[in-house]
Amino acid sequence: MSAIKDKNTGKWNAYFRYTDWKGERQQKLKRGFATKREALEWEREFLQEKTADMDMSFGAFVDIYSANMKERLKLNTWLTKEHIIKSKLLPAFSARRISEITPKDVIQWQNEMIAYRDEKGKAYSATYLKTLHNQLSCIFNHAVRFYELKSNPAAKAGNMGKEKSKEMLFWTKEEYQQFADAMMDKPLSYYAFEMLYWCGIREGELLALTAKDFDFAKGAVTVSKSYQRLNGEDVVTEPKTEKSNRVIKMPDFLCEEMQDYLKSLYGYQPNDRIFPVSKHYLHHEMDRGSKKTGVKRIRIHDIRHSHVSLLIEMGFSAVAIADRVGHESINITYRYAHLFPSKQAEMANKLNFERGEGF
Repeated sequence: MSAIKDKNTGKWNAYFRYTDWKGERQQKLKRGFATKREALEWEREFLQEKTADMDMSFGAFVDIYSANMKERLKLNTWLTKEHIIKSKLLPAFSARRISEITPKDVIQWQNEMIAYRDEKGKAYSATYLKTLHNQLSCIFNHAVRFYELKSNPAAKAGNMGKEKSKEMLFWTKEEYQQFADAMMDKPLSYYAFEMLYWCGIREGELLALTAKDFDFAKGAVTVSKSYQRLNGEDVVTEPKTEKSNRVIKMPDFLCEEMQDYLKSLYGYQPNDRIFPVSKHYLHHEMDRGSKKTGVKRIRIHDIRHSHVSLLIEMGFSAVAIADRVGHESINITYRYAHLFPSKQAEMANKLNFERGEGF
């Protein structure tokens, strides 16, 4: 280790050589430290990071974790992780050596998170507490799997909070049609909600649609991307999962409606978003339509649930529905099992018949 004082500035510089991950020798120079001790400390942390020495600080390992994971995740997913790391994890563990953080330390941090109250006296939800713990555990798991940390103290401490499924609300077809009538004064809103309800697409998938995604000769729309508004910029990414890439057949009336809508757009290009609004706009329109009609207010995502509910009522199988909405069939069966009562009754009747045949 070496620290050299710059005679001109009076500052200290860290200057040293190291072997990079390719096995090649490199040299490093970092200028401008106020003291020799600071220069040597920076060099020590740099070398620990390069060799993934688990005596490094938690904060230094987070830099490694970020470099490893950031490019592998969708931007909106990473930004959520990054916010939790910066606001909830680094303030508690940043200066601690990652190898010295114990389950007891994690439990004390958990207790602080559980005891937290904002200015209105509101605590973190059980779901959010679970999310915080899961992110901490992800970082330790990364260190265990790839950098030879002996164990994950967050796993030993156990989770906090719990995952609570949000209540799944639905519109009946009659409720949706009543809502849709109220949207007809704004064509963009009307056609957007028509696509959401009759195709069961996600909000981000809707907002990413372009004219090129429609094949009216085949009566189909291709879903291959998703829209997000991140850091003040419009971002179009791949859809949520691989299964989300799909071609959806549209009913004839919807094909006619969307052709009319596209003809009404002025000066748009084939790659322009045909619904150039934000998720906030759709939420505002949901409020407006619900208030105007008296139809119960549901989430935008619940329109997707309403589409699935309609298909189940029409008698389609979980496999067929899953292909249409971009889910695995097992997820449809699990999440919407309570909507298949007629199928359960049909199964019971057939089992009764089979038993009778056996005697």
